Amino acid sequence: MTRSKRMQPVQRVAHGREQDAMRKLGESQQFLDAQKAKLEELRSYREQYAREFTASGENGLQATRLRDYRVFLNRLGEAIAQQEALVLRYESQHEQTRQCWVESRGHSQAINKVVDRYRQQEHQQQERREQLEQDERAQRRPKK
Repeated sequence: MTRSKRMQPVQRVAHGREQDAMRKLGESQQFLDAQKAKLEELRSYREQYAREFTASGENGLQATRLRDYRVFLNRLGEAIAQQEALVLRYESQHEQTRQCWVESRGHSQAINKVVDRYRQQEHQQQERREQLEQDERAQRRPKK
């Protein structure tokens, strides 16, 4: 069995690991995007609520309603701060996932290069053998 054929199982395993890492990277990106969208939604909602608060304040507000607005805006601010912390954490995790994919891709590419080099060497050896056989046949032929 040739070296290139012996390396095929190793090549398949490395390719499988690369594909798995790529799948995880995609899932991580989708999750991170969802968390960022949620953060933007919270920010947008806070801005909208603050505009409504300002607009209704121009007409005068009762003290209890003013307090309720402020309490709700504070809660929104806390929710935004928590979501920002989550996004930062998920960005860090996503970067780690990306790094794992980069490493598995590099490993897979290195194995592919080795297998390609083995195939090239095997092809050259086969060509040399064929050339030697042709030379030997040519020498054995009776000369005219």
